[in-house]
Formats: sequence, C-alpha cells, structure tokens
Amino acid sequence: KGTIHLFRKSQRSLVGKLTHEFRLVAADRRSWKILLFGAINLICIGFLLMWCSSTNSIALTAYTYLTIFDLFSLITCLISYWVMMKKPSPVYSFGFERFEVLAVFASTVLAQLGALFILKESAERFLEQPEIHTGRLLVGTFVALFFNLFTMLSVRNKPFAYVSEAASTSWLQEHVADLSRSICGIIPGLSSIFLPRMNPFVLIDIAGALALCITYMLIEINNYFAVDTASAIAIALMTFGTMYPMSVYSGKVLLQTTPPHVIGQLDKLLREVSTLDGVLEVRNEHFWTLGFGTLAGSVHVRIRRDANEQMVLAHVTNRLYTLVSTLTVQIFKDDWIRPTLSSVPIANNILNISDHHIIPMPSLKAADNLNPVTSTPAKPGSPPPEFAFNTPGKNVSPVILLNTQTKPYGLGLNHGTAPYSSVLNQGLGIPGMGATQGFRTGFTNVPSRYGTNTRGQPRP
Repeated sequence: KGTIHLFRKSQRSLVGKLTHEFRLVAADRRSWKILLFGAINLICIGFLLMWCSSTNSIALTAYTYLTIFDLFSLITCLISYWVMMKKPSPVYSFGFERFEVLAVFASTVLAQLGALFILKESAERFLEQPEIHTGRLLVGTFVALFFNLFTMLSVRNKPFAYVSEAASTSWLQEHVADLSRSICGIIPGLSSIFLPRMNPFVLIDIAGALALCITYMLIEINNYFAVDTASAIAIALMTFGTMYPMSVYSGKVLLQTTPPHVIGQLDKLLREVSTLDGVLEVRNEHFWTLGFGTLAGSVHVRIRRDANEQMVLAHVTNRLYTLVSTLTVQIFKDDWIRPTLSSVPIANNILNISDHHIIPMPSLKAADNLNPVTSTPAKPGSPPPEFAFNTPGKNVSPVILLNTQTKPYGLGLNHGTAPYSSVLNQGLGIPGMGATQGFRTGFTNVPSRYGTNTRGQPRP
C-alpha cells in the first residue's frame, strides 16, 4: 500500500526549474552544436576583452560587443528549440512562442545599450585621448570577424532569420543597397549576393572589421589616435541602427498588434464571412501576432435564429483559418425581441398613482386665433370642422396616463389597435373628476356618437 502524504510537496525552486528545462533541451542532439558554439564563444570573448585592455582600443571593445551579441543569439536559438519541445499548458494556453519573441527583443535591446555605453565612453575620450597600442588590434579584429561570420553562417537561427527579413531595413542596409545596385549594374552576376538586401548581421560584421582596419593603418602611419574613437562611434551607430528595427518589430509582437501587411487580407476575409448564409453581423474582431509567423484572433458572429450554428462555424473557420492559425469564434443567435402591446382591458385594481405620469397639456398661444368650439386655429373662410367637441383648450387639468417605462417587454402583450368601446373608454378614474369621463379630453359632457353637437342633438 502506498504512503499517504498529508502535506503537499514543496515546489521546485527557480534554479531547479531552469536546470530541469536545460536538461530537456540538452537531450536533443540538435542542441549540441549550439552548446559547442556557445562554449567557443565564451573563450573568444575572454581573449578579446584581454586584448581590448592591452591595446586600450575602444573601437575593438565596440566590435567585441558584437561577439557578445552572438552569444545572445545562440541562447535565443536554444530557447527556440525549447519552445518547439513544449506543448501548451493551462497557464500558457497559446503555447510558449512568445518566449523566443521576448528573447529577440531582450538581445537587441542589450546590444543597443552596449552601443550607448560605447558612445558615452567615446565622448569622454574626445576630451582626453589615450595612446593606442596596435600590437594585437589587427589580430583581435580578424579573430572576431572570423568567429562572428562562422557562427552566423553555421547555425540556423530561426527567430533572428525571420526578424531580419520581416523588420524594416536599417540605414546601413539602405546605403549598401544603393551601392550594390550600382555594382550589379556593371557586374550582373553579383545580384544574387548583394540584392535585394544583405543580411544585417553579416553586413555589420564586415563594416566593423573594415573600420578597425582603417584605424590600424592610420595609427601605424600617422599615430592618429583619435581615429580609434571615431571608429568606435561609427561601430556603435551601425550597431544601434541595425538593432533598432528588430527591437521595434519584436516589441510590436509583444504588444499584440496586428501586422500591417495582413490588414488588407483580414478585411477581405471578414467581408466574405459577413456575406455567408445565416450571418447577420461580425463584430468584436481582434487579431494579433502570437509569435514569429503565427497569427491568432477571436471574433463574434451573430446569426439568424433559424441558421445552423455548426454549419456557420465550419464556414467561418474555413475562411479565416487560411490566414489565422489560432482562431476563436463565438457564435450566438439573434436575441432581438419585438415589444408588444395589449388589447385586453386593464383592471382597475392595477392602476396606482405610483404607476402613472401626470402629463400637463401644453398651453396654446392666443385665444383670438382659436375656435372656441374645437380648440383648433380658425382660418377665415374655412368650413366648420367635421367633429365639434366642446374642448376650449384653456386651463385643462392634467391627464393621468399609464407609465409604460415600468412595464418590461416580452410579457405576452399583443399588437393591434382596439375599438373605442374596449380601450379608449375604460372609465379610468382621476381624482377630482367623474368616473365616466372621455378618454381624449377629460370632460364628462363629451358625446359618445359621431355627428352630434355639444347638446347631444343630431346635426342638420
């Protein structure tokens, strides 16, 4: 028999959780190459930092930060493999794809912070320029260039490859693209290499190495130490300009915005959905980027009462699934109820003072413009009105009407107009007035038959 534990086991610590997830990733053979490159990267960074200290070159330090960024990119690649192994959980119902988006955003932001640090140090060096030793400057440049290019071309980094293609071009890419068009116009065979645009990471590695080579030559020839500071500023600006578009793109993904390039396609699909048989309205639609290349969305669809919910759901999902891989559709039928009125006589015991409004009759403008018989404006030469009621139109007491605002809809009330004998003359009691008064004017001497004068005698 098993042991009964009265208390729950203590939860695993954060270090224990990270160790467990790392073992899960390390069990895959595809991760071994990334771990090997990561170990070599750490050794290379250690040597480069020592050479930066011995040469006193801030330009080499700025170039070494690109090697540190390569280490971040390798960690992002490991996170991408871990995301593919993990399945959605109740806590993360959409999966773990946003972790690799967060890793790309953090890596690019840290690279930009390093560039800002280089700019700050360069501004201080302009005030007091130290002496630069070129003994290991060129060696460190070629070691960093070789390792960076070898890492970028050997390891397939899916998150950064997608971001570099989806994000907007940097200013360095645009200037190189203009130069490449001129070169390809002379040598068309190079168009497959330089066009449409180069890899931003390879481009910044080559440009940084070129700046360091120029620095080495100028220092060796003229002892012009200020060029080292200028090269550091150039490398920092190139780093910042390359990483900024990627940070903006990954940040928009984290903010759950809709990608601009799919807005037109989404509008077209929603118009097609709104024209499906049984669909009355499509509303509360929201689409966002879940991960790199993954679009999620939710939409509410109102359908007719006689429509088949499953059929409409299948058609809507079939239309939107071509673009939205993770889709949530809420189907609900039309719940609009038309209000009705009653033609049944209302009992006197349900008429209370609290259920009524007292509506005063509007006063008329002038007595000389009114007919004292009908209370309607008299026109000179007009024939007498068809119905002559004794309604002078002045000082009329207020009429108590039923308060329709306190009566809810949908109580089985019917439509239609009722005859005067059943509705209009129900003998509604008003305090201070007779119980047999007329419904329209509130006077007791109103005739009950058309075509009679005020005394009840037939008209000639």
